[in-house]
Amino acid sequence: MRAETQNTVAEIEKSLALLAQRMDRETAPHRLEEFNARVEDPNLWDNPDAAQKLMRDRQMLVDAMDTYDGIKQDLTDNLDLIELGEMEDDTEVVKEAEAALKTLAERAAQKELEALLDGEADGNDTFLEINAGAGGTESCDWASMLARMYVRWAEKKGYKVELQSESAGEEAGIKSATYKISGHNAYGWLKSESGVHRLVRISPYDSAAKRHTSFSSVWVYPVVDDNIEIEVNPADIRIDTYRSSGAGGQHVNTTDSAVRITHHPTGIVVTSSEKSQHQNRDIAMKALKSRLYQMELDRRNAAINEAHENKGDAGWGNQIRSYVLQPYQMVKDLRTNHETSDTKGVLDGDLDGFMAATLALDVSGKSRAEAQGG
Repeated sequence: MRAETQNTVAEIEKSLALLAQRMDRETAPHRLEEFNARVEDPNLWDNPDAAQKLMRDRQMLVDAMDTYDGIKQDLTDNLDLIELGEMEDDTEVVKEAEAALKTLAERAAQKELEALLDGEADGNDTFLEINAGAGGTESCDWASMLARMYVRWAEKKGYKVELQSESAGEEAGIKSATYKISGHNAYGWLKSESGVHRLVRISPYDSAAKRHTSFSSVWVYPVVDDNIEIEVNPADIRIDTYRSSGAGGQHVNTTDSAVRITHHPTGIVVTSSEKSQHQNRDIAMKALKSRLYQMELDRRNAAINEAHENKGDAGWGNQIRSYVLQPYQMVKDLRTNHETSDTKGVLDGDLDGFMAATLALDVSGKSRAEAQGG
């Protein structure tokens, strides 16, 4: 077998290992038996909500098992074809099987990523909030670069992007911006982007052409759907209306009305500046409920909660990822050590590799390389 084909097989086997780990392959048949027994209970539909959840959970397990078994069987079949072709010196059979393995590797990698997106809110739409750190114009420009990066990423995914609010920088860029990104698994993908992002480059605003370091923070929280109930006590909030202003531009709606809601118990502040005051209030309340729901998700996950509480300022020591444009080209995630020299591609929205590495880290508590025994 050629070395290239051996590498393809190794990639498929790595994907299979993580798929097995994700669904706990050893206990899966026993869990399916339990599901089947509960489905046969004549009183199951006395509680429709519980019954629907049971049916969804059962189907997810069945799909995961079928995916794993299907990929494993296809791998075995094509390896057998290659062995047979080599024994009979049939190069056409070998070529066809090798091509099938490449296609299978792509499918396995995609299924591996999909298996990581099964959290409670992963399938939901999401809010994406970007805030410039200390550093004036430099950080505001960096915040606008991040906004462009995420908009480009979302557009490549076929997601819908809506600007909820924006505060322009004094000279350039933005001080802050909030987007609503809608699409399947939008929150599941973007949740790994929460944290401080660091940029190192030659400043276009420095006549001496010196290297500058800038920081901006990104926070992601899911849009609360109708299946999630979040109650907000009217006595806990203050609603302010004011005249909005913005820099305008391709992704900015400049309107005259805006709503700001302040949640006193948590200090959360959300804003919206759409065409109508009624629409603003509705959007801002949904954003507030989403923030409160995110806090509840954080409380359920000690590791995420600790990171949220200790995120600190957008500055040294708190960053999750570095984007170095000078004196060399490198983007590196400090949590997973995933890196690339294609800085232009990343800033144009090629982020799936970074997101996938962090998702794998969240699942196993270690990097993908470690999870695979590398």
